[in-house]
Amino acid sequence: MTVDPVASSMDPDENRRGWAERSGAYSPEYYAQLGPNEVSETLAAVFDHYVDEDAAVLELGCSSGRHLERLRRAGYEDLTGVDLNDESFAVMADHYPRLADVGTFHTAPLEEFLPELDDGAFDIVYSVETLQHVHPDDSEVFEECLRVTSDLLVTAENEGNSPRRGRDDHEVSRVDDEFPLFHRDWKAVFSSLGAAHLLREPTKRDTVRVFRSV
Repeated sequence: MTVDPVASSMDPDENRRGWAERSGAYSPEYYAQLGPNEVSETLAAVFDHYVDEDAAVLELGCSSGRHLERLRRAGYEDLTGVDLNDESFAVMADHYPRLADVGTFHTAPLEEFLPELDDGAFDIVYSVETLQHVHPDDSEVFEECLRVTSDLLVTAENEGNSPRRGRDDHEVSRVDDEFPLFHRDWKAVFSSLGAAHLLREPTKRDTVRVFRSV
Protein backbone atom coordinates (compact mmCIF):
# COMPACT_ATOMS: atom_id res chain seq x y z
CA MET A 1 0.00 0.00 0.00
CA THR A 2 1.29 3.46 -0.90
CA VAL A 3 0.94 6.03 1.87
CA ASP A 4 0.42 9.60 0.73
CA PRO A 5 2.95 11.69 2.72
CA VAL A 6 0.68 14.73 2.75
CA ALA A 7 -2.30 12.84 4.13
CA SER A 8 -0.23 10.96 6.70
CA SER A 9 1.42 14.14 8.03
CA MET A 10 -1.73 15.37 9.79
CA ASP A 11 -4.04 13.30 12.00
CA PRO A 12 -7.73 14.15 12.47
CA ASP A 13 -7.23 15.92 15.81
CA GLU A 14 -4.47 18.08 14.39
CA ASN A 15 -6.61 18.84 11.37
CA ARG A 16 -9.51 20.02 13.53
CA ARG A 17 -7.27 21.96 15.89
CA GLY A 18 -5.78 23.90 12.99
CA TRP A 19 -9.20 25.20 11.99
CA ALA A 20 -10.37 25.80 15.55
CA GLU A 21 -7.38 28.07 16.22
CA ARG A 22 -7.19 29.67 12.78
CA SER A 23 -6.24 33.35 12.53
CA GLY A 24 -5.12 35.49 9.60
CA ALA A 25 -5.84 34.01 6.17
CA TYR A 26 -8.96 31.79 6.05
CA SER A 27 -10.03 32.87 9.55
CA PRO A 28 -13.51 34.14 10.50
CA GLU A 29 -12.30 37.75 10.26
CA TYR A 30 -10.73 37.08 6.87
CA TYR A 31 -13.99 35.77 5.43
CA ALA A 32 -16.05 38.52 7.04
CA GLN A 33 -13.85 41.09 5.34
CA LEU A 34 -14.38 39.36 1.98
CA GLY A 35 -18.16 39.27 2.41
CA PRO A 36 -20.67 37.38 0.24
CA ASN A 37 -19.27 36.27 -3.11
CA GLU A 38 -20.17 34.43 -6.32
CA VAL A 39 -20.82 31.22 -4.43
CA SER A 40 -23.17 33.10 -2.09
CA GLU A 41 -25.15 34.29 -5.10
CA THR A 42 -25.25 30.80 -6.61
CA LEU A 43 -26.48 29.36 -3.32
CA ALA A 44 -29.19 32.01 -3.10
CA ALA A 45 -30.35 31.09 -6.62
CA VAL A 46 -30.36 27.37 -5.77
CA PHE A 47 -32.36 28.01 -2.61
CA ASP A 48 -34.83 30.18 -4.50
CA HIS A 49 -35.41 27.36 -6.99
CA TYR A 50 -35.72 24.43 -4.58
CA VAL A 51 -37.02 25.63 -1.19
CA ASP A 52 -39.33 28.20 0.40
CA GLU A 53 -38.16 31.02 2.66
CA ASP A 54 -39.41 29.17 5.75
CA ALA A 55 -37.01 26.26 5.13
CA ALA A 56 -34.86 25.18 8.06
CA VAL A 57 -31.26 25.72 6.91
CA LEU A 58 -27.97 24.41 8.31
CA GLU A 59 -24.54 25.53 7.12
CA LEU A 60 -21.60 23.25 7.94
CA GLY A 61 -18.47 25.26 8.67
CA CYS A 62 -20.24 28.60 8.55
CA SER A 63 -17.31 30.68 9.86
CA SER A 64 -18.49 34.28 10.41
CA GLY A 65 -21.56 33.77 8.24
CA ARG A 66 -21.07 35.52 4.92
CA HIS A 67 -23.13 32.96 2.99
CA LEU A 68 -25.84 32.80 5.64
CA GLU A 69 -26.00 36.59 5.57
CA ARG A 70 -26.78 36.48 1.85
CA LEU A 71 -29.59 34.00 2.56
CA ARG A 72 -30.91 36.17 5.39
CA ARG A 73 -31.08 39.12 3.01
CA ALA A 74 -33.07 36.90 0.63
CA GLY A 75 -35.70 36.37 3.33
CA TYR A 76 -34.60 33.16 5.08
CA GLU A 77 -34.86 33.33 8.85
CA ASP A 78 -34.59 29.73 10.12
CA LEU A 79 -30.80 29.72 9.86
CA THR A 80 -28.37 27.56 11.81
CA GLY A 81 -24.59 27.35 11.55
CA VAL A 82 -21.83 25.28 13.11
CA ASP A 83 -18.10 25.99 13.11
CA LEU A 84 -14.98 24.80 14.92
CA ASN A 85 -13.60 28.28 15.54
CA ASP A 86 -15.30 29.97 18.50
CA GLU A 87 -14.18 33.38 17.20
CA SER A 88 -16.63 32.94 14.32
CA PHE A 89 -19.65 34.23 16.16
CA ALA A 90 -18.00 37.22 17.83
CA VAL A 91 -16.85 38.29 14.36
CA MET A 92 -20.36 37.63 13.03
CA ALA A 93 -21.87 39.89 15.71
CA ASP A 94 -19.57 42.71 14.55
CA HIS A 95 -20.04 42.29 10.81
CA TYR A 96 -23.51 40.76 10.48
CA PRO A 97 -25.39 41.68 13.69
CA ARG A 98 -28.86 40.94 12.29
CA LEU A 99 -27.74 37.44 11.29
CA ALA A 100 -26.26 36.91 14.75
CA ASP A 101 -29.62 37.89 16.28
CA VAL A 102 -31.88 35.80 14.04
CA GLY A 103 -29.74 32.66 13.66
CA THR A 104 -28.75 29.75 15.91
CA PHE A 105 -25.05 28.95 16.10
CA HIS A 106 -22.87 26.22 17.57
CA THR A 107 -19.14 25.79 18.17
CA ALA A 108 -18.34 22.13 17.59
CA PRO A 109 -16.65 19.70 15.20
CA LEU A 110 -19.01 18.15 12.68
CA GLU A 111 -18.05 14.70 13.94
CA GLU A 112 -19.61 15.53 17.32
CA PHE A 113 -22.38 17.93 16.29
CA LEU A 114 -24.14 16.01 13.53
CA PRO A 115 -24.70 12.70 15.40
CA GLU A 116 -26.59 14.63 18.09
CA LEU A 117 -29.21 15.85 15.60
CA ASP A 118 -32.48 14.09 14.82
CA ASP A 119 -33.05 12.48 11.43
CA GLY A 120 -34.26 15.10 8.97
CA ALA A 121 -33.65 17.95 11.43
CA PHE A 122 -33.21 20.44 8.57
CA ASP A 123 -34.87 20.93 5.21
CA ILE A 124 -31.57 21.83 3.57
CA VAL A 125 -27.96 21.35 4.66
CA TYR A 126 -25.04 22.93 2.81
CA SER A 127 -21.28 23.40 2.96
CA VAL A 128 -18.86 25.77 1.28
CA GLU A 129 -15.25 24.55 1.13
CA THR A 130 -15.73 22.63 4.38
CA LEU A 131 -16.24 18.97 3.53
CA GLN A 132 -13.08 19.05 1.41
CA HIS A 133 -11.09 19.46 4.63
CA VAL A 134 -12.68 16.52 6.46
CA HIS A 135 -9.98 13.97 7.24
CA PRO A 136 -10.52 10.48 5.71
CA ASP A 137 -10.71 9.01 9.21
CA ASP A 138 -13.82 11.14 9.77
CA SER A 139 -15.61 10.25 6.54
CA GLU A 140 -18.70 9.04 8.46
CA VAL A 141 -19.56 12.74 8.49
CA PHE A 142 -20.78 12.45 4.90
CA GLU A 143 -23.46 9.93 5.81
CA GLU A 144 -24.47 12.14 8.73
CA CYS A 145 -24.89 15.10 6.36
CA LEU A 146 -27.56 13.19 4.48
CA ARG A 147 -29.19 11.78 7.58
CA VAL A 148 -29.93 15.20 9.10
CA THR A 149 -31.52 16.69 5.97
CA SER A 150 -35.13 15.90 5.17
CA ASP A 151 -34.71 17.06 1.58
CA LEU A 152 -31.55 18.62 0.12
CA LEU A 153 -27.79 18.61 0.60
CA VAL A 154 -25.82 21.28 -1.27
CA THR A 155 -22.05 21.18 -1.62
CA ALA A 156 -19.81 23.98 -2.87
CA GLU A 157 -16.38 22.39 -2.83
CA ASN A 158 -13.19 22.82 -4.83
CA GLU A 159 -13.11 20.39 -7.75
CA GLY A 160 -10.21 21.87 -9.68
CA ASN A 161 -11.95 24.97 -11.07
CA SER A 162 -9.13 27.20 -9.90
CA PRO A 163 -6.02 26.88 -12.08
CA ARG A 164 -3.75 26.40 -9.04
CA ARG A 165 -5.77 23.77 -7.16
CA GLY A 166 -7.06 20.29 -7.85
CA ARG A 167 -5.39 19.82 -11.23
CA ASP A 168 -3.14 16.94 -10.26
CA ASP A 169 -4.16 13.33 -9.70
CA HIS A 170 -3.27 13.50 -6.00
CA GLU A 171 -5.86 12.51 -3.40
CA VAL A 172 -4.76 15.34 -1.14
CA SER A 173 -2.85 18.60 -1.46
CA ARG A 174 -1.90 21.41 0.88
CA VAL A 175 -3.39 24.89 0.73
CA ASP A 176 -0.60 27.48 0.98
CA ASP A 177 1.65 24.66 2.22
CA GLU A 178 -0.35 24.53 5.45
CA PHE A 179 -3.55 22.51 5.80
CA PRO A 180 -4.81 19.57 3.71
CA LEU A 181 -7.45 19.66 1.01
CA PHE A 182 -8.75 16.17 0.26
CA HIS A 183 -9.78 15.79 -3.39
CA ARG A 184 -12.99 13.78 -3.70
CA ASP A 185 -15.57 13.01 -6.35
CA TRP A 186 -18.54 14.51 -4.51
CA LYS A 187 -21.10 13.11 -6.92
CA ALA A 188 -19.72 9.63 -6.31
CA VAL A 189 -19.44 10.15 -2.54
CA PHE A 190 -23.07 11.08 -1.98
CA SER A 191 -24.54 8.94 -4.75
CA SER A 192 -22.92 5.92 -3.12
CA LEU A 193 -24.79 6.85 0.07
CA GLY A 194 -28.10 6.82 -1.77
CA ALA A 195 -28.57 10.51 -2.63
CA ALA A 196 -29.95 11.63 -5.98
CA HIS A 197 -27.73 14.11 -7.82
CA LEU A 198 -29.92 16.95 -9.12
CA LEU A 199 -27.62 19.76 -10.24
CA ARG A 200 -24.01 20.68 -10.99
CA GLU A 201 -23.13 24.38 -11.30
CA PRO A 202 -19.43 25.36 -11.60
CA THR A 203 -18.25 28.74 -10.33
CA LYS A 204 -14.81 30.27 -10.83
CA ARG A 205 -13.50 28.60 -7.68
CA ASP A 206 -15.92 25.86 -6.62
CA THR A 207 -18.51 23.49 -7.99
CA VAL A 208 -21.98 23.70 -6.50
CA ARG A 209 -23.85 20.40 -6.43
CA VAL A 210 -27.39 19.68 -5.23
CA PHE A 211 -28.33 16.27 -3.86
CA ARG A 212 -31.71 14.99 -2.70
CA SER A 213 -31.87 12.67 0.27
CA VAL A 214 -33.95 9.66 -0.76
